[in-house]
Amino acid sequence: MTTNTTDTSSNSSPDLPSDLDDDLTAVETFAELGIVPELVEALSAKGITSPFPVQALTIPDALAGRDVCGKAKTGSGKTLAFGLPMLMKTQKARQGETESLVLVPTRELCLQVSSELRSLGKSMDRRVVEIYGGVSIGAQINEISKGADIVVATPGRLIDLVDRKEISIANVSMVVLDEADQMADMGFLPQVDHVLRSITVEHQTLLFSATLDGVIERIVKRHLGDPVYHEVESDTITVNTMDHRFIEAHQMDKPKVVAAIAENAQRVLVFVHTKRGCDRVASALRDEGVQAQAIHGDLAQIQREKVLSRFTNGTLDILVATNVAARGLHVDGVDVVIHYDPPSDHKTYLHRSGRTARAGEGGLVVTLVRYDEIPAVRALQKEAGVRQPIVKMFSNDERLRDLAAFQPPAEPPPIKRNRRRRR
Repeated sequence: MTTNTTDTSSNSSPDLPSDLDDDLTAVETFAELGIVPELVEALSAKGITSPFPVQALTIPDALAGRDVCGKAKTGSGKTLAFGLPMLMKTQKARQGETESLVLVPTRELCLQVSSELRSLGKSMDRRVVEIYGGVSIGAQINEISKGADIVVATPGRLIDLVDRKEISIANVSMVVLDEADQMADMGFLPQVDHVLRSITVEHQTLLFSATLDGVIERIVKRHLGDPVYHEVESDTITVNTMDHRFIEAHQMDKPKVVAAIAENAQRVLVFVHTKRGCDRVASALRDEGVQAQAIHGDLAQIQREKVLSRFTNGTLDILVATNVAARGLHVDGVDVVIHYDPPSDHKTYLHRSGRTARAGEGGLVVTLVRYDEIPAVRALQKEAGVRQPIVKMFSNDERLRDLAAFQPPAEPPPIKRNRRRRR
């Protein structure tokens, strides 16, 4: 992925002036960024040896104790960007307290971030506890009682536990706001503000978001002190390692089309508009002989976790999700994203599509379009900056088996018509 990197802070770190940003993105090892050998070895064991741009840019300032605003798209490597400095700087917590806190918008993201930090934290003897709603609060209280050096939490459940005096966040030394724009979209910023105001000691704050304007800017001004800004953005509005395909398909033929596309893919994520539609599409796909399960808000949390675990470990081929359920899905290795129901706006298109082509990997994005949806999808393409023809296909079309290799014909430029002047 080609990236542009900019440091828009007027006050860069005294150890790392802003004109070194280009040099930082060329750093080849985590050791060069100041990461301790224990974590370098743990990363190497996972096959991670070179930092991504967002990590190279933000880790030195985070280690230097600066407040950091990182603007980067989902899938750019933000968890390690804040997780590695956090693991190095976090001290052992006292009973009933936590030293470091990560706030996330969804339960799924909470589980994924905590899992990644926990596996690395073993090398530093740091204990990571996740806190989120929808499951037994008693089990989480029990985990907290064993010690919680780092807490990864959704805001609502954390506030509940603080109010019950089961955990104190008053002396937290480091806070991360992960996916801050998603927390804003989901209406969590008042809770985030409440949590941050509950920390009574001087602390370091790192904020990561796809956007840093509007309400996010107000959070930055209110809770971050003299932050340094780093931005990693792609040259185009979409991740340029994605292949985009738009297929005109009959509504009744869509399940067979999806099954054909999934034949040569390991992980396929399918988006539909509604929870009922989610169940219906998953059932129709199973009728076509493929492993498919739905994930949406009406499922119990234990069911959601089970389905997500199967999708993550590769025993489930297709995950059918609503927009809300997919908000926190951060699964690496998604080969294909299929917009079974075309999204209503370009932002949703980009967010859904961002589930694939993560961390520089390639990915295929397919939008299924009914004939009566073509005008709306044309408008969506224009807003998203994706110029692709809409190609009519039936489920027996061999091109569906390898859509990434299929190169649609270039669309002719729009015809300019000269209007006659009225006399």
